[in-house]
Amino acid sequence: MKSNKETQNNDNWAAIGIGAMIVFISLILVAAVASAVIVQTAEKLQQNAQRTGEDTSDELSGKITIQSGYIQNGGEYVLYVRLGAGSDTIQTVDISYQLYCNAGAGYEFSPLDNTMVQLQSDANFAGGEDELLVADPYKIMITPVECTAAAVSAADGRVALYLHVEDGGTTYEMLQFNVDDDGTPII
Repeated sequence: MKSNKETQNNDNWAAIGIGAMIVFISLILVAAVASAVIVQTAEKLQQNAQRTGEDTSDELSGKITIQSGYIQNGGEYVLYVRLGAGSDTIQTVDISYQLYCNAGAGYEFSPLDNTMVQLQSDANFAGGEDELLVADPYKIMITPVECTAAAVSAADGRVALYLHVEDGGTTYEMLQFNVDDDGTPII
């Protein structure tokens, strides 16, 4: 008989396949972790954007726009206003004002009541309005205690006015005048 002298070869082809499989599985795991991070980041950004949108909507849904203003009855400020576009109905008691000036104590704050708000079409401030609707123009009467027209015109003629709407926006306007005569424009 003839002897078979075959040398035993090492079978290393499978070793390359197993290594490639380990690398492939590692890549899949890395991709899964990366996609989880991307999804989590996207969800957080979406929540932040939604919260910002809701805050902006709240600010704009309760905004008062001042169109003009005048001095009346020897020192009252009468402001002609409208609600901002897209605003909800605002209750008069949810509105307050702040005045800052260089006269007297220089600061005052007061909530409005329905006797201080009237439709522009009404001649005087008789009955007042309990709520402001976006479709109607209004006038607001502010009777200052510290920042009176006479005191302000004698000082520097400037009053910083803030109209605040509860759970809504704030409107800022600088009132400027040199005389305190009735009918003097302040805006």
